[in-house]
Amino acid sequence: MSTSNTGHDAGPTGSAPASDDAVGERGTGGARGASVIVNVLQVIRCFTVDEPVLGVTEIAARVGLHKSSVSRILATLEQEQVVEREEASRRYRLGLGLIAVAGPLLANLDVRRVAMDDLRELSAETAETAALSIWDGTAAVTVEQVPSRQQVKHTSVLGSRYATGLSASVQVFLAHEPPEHVRGLVDSGRIRFDVPTDPDDFLARLAAVRELGHAVNLGETSPDEVGISAPVTDHRGQVVAAVLLAAPHYRVPDEQIPSLAAACRDTARRISLRLGAALP
Repeated sequence: MSTSNTGHDAGPTGSAPASDDAVGERGTGGARGASVIVNVLQVIRCFTVDEPVLGVTEIAARVGLHKSSVSRILATLEQEQVVEREEASRRYRLGLGLIAVAGPLLANLDVRRVAMDDLRELSAETAETAALSIWDGTAAVTVEQVPSRQQVKHTSVLGSRYATGLSASVQVFLAHEPPEHVRGLVDSGRIRFDVPTDPDDFLARLAAVRELGHAVNLGETSPDEVGISAPVTDHRGQVVAAVLLAAPHYRVPDEQIPSLAAACRDTARRISLRLGAALP
């Protein structure tokens, strides 16, 4: 049997390949190509903790490039989710697509570092893939994963983004957002559904997720997969991550769901306690 590597919990949002034209004027030599790369890095470095959101004009002034060149760079970076544009202001901020190309830097992400041992234990206990996601405002982003030891498994590339409302991890994050904010995400299409879903029914489902402490995606986004997720909270009581179990549907009978959900909740609880959460 071959390994199934279809992505866990739902298909990740894709991105179109970038063209050389989109990152500035093309050169014919190595020096010119290097200057294009330098320009791209200069644009990325404009975003700071003090100034996380910038417009094209501001960036162009700081890097000394024409606004049209900066616009092309930003368009390509947006395609690759390295930056994202705010709909209201049309300004840009850094996106979590950077995670996909900055694997070694993930070690500096506290929740990921803290969670690793518990994810390994969860995967060993259940023999399924255990993953950790964080929320970028519109999608759950995979930042860590321990694949199942079994030959057939569900895994995901680090940095994959999931914006399908019925994905277990997405349900967990949305369950802890204000209902009006969830409605806005759904109405705008930023949270999508593969099947017709009534917004009121979805909000009721999220309320149940919040009450139960976990979410289940029983083949609703992919008939071949089951996803179970539970929230991780920090010392402020805020949800900062979600633990996810992903397994082939054929290997998870309905009667096994409660025990897998309990294991997922226990893992999320241990990680939360490591982060200083005050849990009963």
